[in-house]
Amino acid sequence: LVAGRQRQLTVGTSLLPADAEAIARECPSVAAAAPATGAKLATRWAEENAPTNVLGMTPQGFTVRDYQLAAGRFFDTDDQRVSRRLAVLGPTVVHNLFGAAEPVGQTVRIGHRGVPFEVVGVTRPKGVDPNGLDQDDVIIVPLGAMMRRLMDVTHVQTLFAQAKRSDLLEAAEQEVREVLRRRHRLEGKHDDFTIQNQATLIAAERETARSMTLLVSSVAGISLLVGGVGILAVMLISVRERVHEIGLRRAVGARRQDIRIQFLLEATILAGIGGLAGVLVGSIATLAAAATGAWDAVIDWRSAGIACVFSVSVGIVFGIYPATRAASLAPLEALRAE
Repeated sequence: LVAGRQRQLTVGTSLLPADAEAIARECPSVAAAAPATGAKLATRWAEENAPTNVLGMTPQGFTVRDYQLAAGRFFDTDDQRVSRRLAVLGPTVVHNLFGAAEPVGQTVRIGHRGVPFEVVGVTRPKGVDPNGLDQDDVIIVPLGAMMRRLMDVTHVQTLFAQAKRSDLLEAAEQEVREVLRRRHRLEGKHDDFTIQNQATLIAAERETARSMTLLVSSVAGISLLVGGVGILAVMLISVRERVHEIGLRRAVGARRQDIRIQFLLEATILAGIGGLAGVLVGSIATLAAAATGAWDAVIDWRSAGIACVFSVSVGIVFGIYPATRAASLAPLEALRAE
């Protein structure tokens, strides 16, 4: 749930921590709910500093957001109740601020006022989200400490709600909407919040992935067709320019099948070299992009092998006609040809 009306860029102020408690209490399809608010703030440890996403949430958020511990501990309900200045760091923050040093037990300073927070835990890597954002570049602090000591607000930006089962997502969405509309007294008014259902987001992402797959497949098919036509043209030119060679081979005893195999092998080798060159150029480009950007290079050599097999297959298919044409030349006519 993200506060604010639909199609608005400004963040609303209608969501409160008590709304999450009401959702967990009154929605039968909801297993847990956690209020949260965040901002990108300056963080510092010793001489190192970096702007970092700071997220304030309740302990239930660790379960709802599926955070796992790599070291230390999460803050608990008692820490949240008294707004202790504790912090759980993501792996990216640990790398940026601490390097090889042990972060648990250290104190980081957050915000322009440099509010000290004790590091009590480190999360396991979560990687990037579907939008390409680093989920590990985050510092998680108790919601009360975030609201009072870092942001000085009484509202939250987000309510995370977890359905009891995946088949209850739609029911949970409807129940949450009813609870929030009742608590915000919105009878006859538009919602002052936006609900994002993960099932809807996943369906949209899958549709986008299918469209991208279709687009890439179409481009690949056109590329194979163009490559095949190129091989066809090259082999036909080769046959025309080597008529005397074909006639001489036939005259000294070569069979039609021998000529056909020769030109098929040449087309196959030409296509195979092209496929290997494509894999090599693609791998170099991928590694170069990873080296200059913030991505990790992952090369699936099995897919590269399949691509080479496709290239060879294209060479065989488009090499059949030139090979057949070369094999059909009569020896005497081939020797007399200019």
